[in-house]
Amino acid sequence: MKGGGNKLQVLAMMVVLLVAMAGQEAALAASCNAGSLAPCVGAITGGGKPTASCCSNLRAQKGCFCQFAKNPAYGRYINSPNARKTVAACGLALPRC
Repeated sequence: MKGGGNKLQVLAMMVVLLVAMAGQEAALAASCNAGSLAPCVGAITGGGKPTASCCSNLRAQKGCFCQFAKNPAYGRYINSPNARKTVAACGLALPRC
């Protein structure tokens, strides 16, 4: 019976990990705020150099890039050549979504 107990413990741990991961994804989605990228508008739409505030906000929203890219309201800006230049100028890499 000892082997059966170990399997049950492993299963219980997996369930706990899955619940924890789901909670983290929900927290991440709740923290995504495209409005915080407002300091980047000039760089993204005009191709100018991003400000320190822009880069700071990009770093804070890095985990949200794919979510923004898939949103019809923001996708064309996030996927634009100027957005790629802005992200690169801030020392970040665009994720593959």
